[in-house]
Amino acid sequence: MASRLAATSARRLGQLQRQSTVFFLCDIQEKFRAGIHAFESLVQVAQKMSRFAEISKIPLIATEQYPKGLGHTACEIPMDHAVLIEEKTKFSMLTPTVSEKLEELKTKSVVLFGIESHVCVLQTCLELLAADYDVHVLADGVSSMNSPEIDIALNRMAHAGAHVVSSESIMFQLTGDSKDPVFKQVSGLVKEYQTQARQNKLLFRHGTAQL
Repeated sequence: MASRLAATSARRLGQLQRQSTVFFLCDIQEKFRAGIHAFESLVQVAQKMSRFAEISKIPLIATEQYPKGLGHTACEIPMDHAVLIEEKTKFSMLTPTVSEKLEELKTKSVVLFGIESHVCVLQTCLELLAADYDVHVLADGVSSMNSPEIDIALNRMAHAGAHVVSSESIMFQLTGDSKDPVFKQVSGLVKEYQTQARQNKLLFRHGTAQL
């Protein structure tokens, strides 16, 4: 009983553990480069989170929506260490194969980023919540073609029970302690992306503070 209450409290508070967390990279594909709001900022965050996942040994799952027509994941994002790259036609990332992989990895929490915020990201988030996963959506790591859709989607996900957070916050939360063996690498990664973070059009988008 006590352990169940502790788990419920951890989920409500958005606590994360590396060993039970998976990163979800949703459909950041080449064909969307010209049409998605702040695509460059989106890719920089996805690149940083992919590198962090590799450093911290957090499984990365990526999906590609109809890659035959929309291309593969943006070439700037390292994908060699991904545990699964799933082709899909369904909008949500939660295909049967992805669901099986989450169970295999004994997943409790998912960190979600990608596009589009109001379609594939939203539907993925809602399905994960319905399946009793703890969901953390990166406010600086999701976008849409029409920028007003982003805040509408983030608000809906937050009201549904997801935690809307920033990429840097998640990185330090999952590291937890400056004595952690990966801390120096994580700190170096944050410093490497500091200039891009200050110029991130998604992080400094008007309306995020209203969540």
